[in-house]
Amino acid sequence: MVASAITVPILPCADLDDSIAFYEALGFKRTYRQQRPNPSAVVELGEIGIHLFELDDFDPETSYGSVIIAVSDPDTLYEAFATGLRERFGKLPSSGIPRILRPRKRHGTVRGFSVVDPGGNWLRVSKLGDAEESRDTTTGLARVIENAARLGDAKGDDGEATRLLENGLERFPDAPGIERARALLYLAELYVRVGDGPAALESLTTALAIELSAEDSESIKAEAAHAREIVGLKPR
Repeated sequence: MVASAITVPILPCADLDDSIAFYEALGFKRTYRQQRPNPSAVVELGEIGIHLFELDDFDPETSYGSVIIAVSDPDTLYEAFATGLRERFGKLPSSGIPRILRPRKRHGTVRGFSVVDPGGNWLRVSKLGDAEESRDTTTGLARVIENAARLGDAKGDDGEATRLLENGLERFPDAPGIERARALLYLAELYVRVGDGPAALESLTTALAIELSAEDSESIKAEAAHAREIVGLKPR
């Protein structure tokens, strides 16, 4: 009975044209717009359709809008979104509203990435077919990183995620170098989000100074490049 049904979210915003432009930067196309009786629009990207409506006196900081989007290749979609946002904003928006958060594994749920649009609505993107793990085997600092990612990247509590990572690095000083590097790279990004530029640069510099095997260095190459971009450190 519902085999051919689709569900389309309707998300609020303070400025309809600003939100449309944001989604167009992501690669969506505006397929409908009206001004009366209520300002609203439709943006679409493939099978992903989102309706937007403008609400007087709406504060994006108070938005509870949230959409789960499952796609076959979230990493490729992230790169497309990131490229479009760099072109629109001149840099990758990683803090405040709007912003995009790179793909990560978050404790208790699937790996994916999030986008917060100008209306403060969260687009939560994950891989189609992935399911939440009933049993997580990560421990130590690796587990701390996943817990911090759940707080910062899924819940939006960057301050608590920062404190959790700081404490984790103190609790597990003998963690493998790859785990410490990964924690410090993420911590650098979190420092940027909470507005502590000097701490972000120090965390990134410390991470890059850790001696790693060629294999480990390659495994965090994308994370390191992302942290460099967010902090504002030129690529090597």
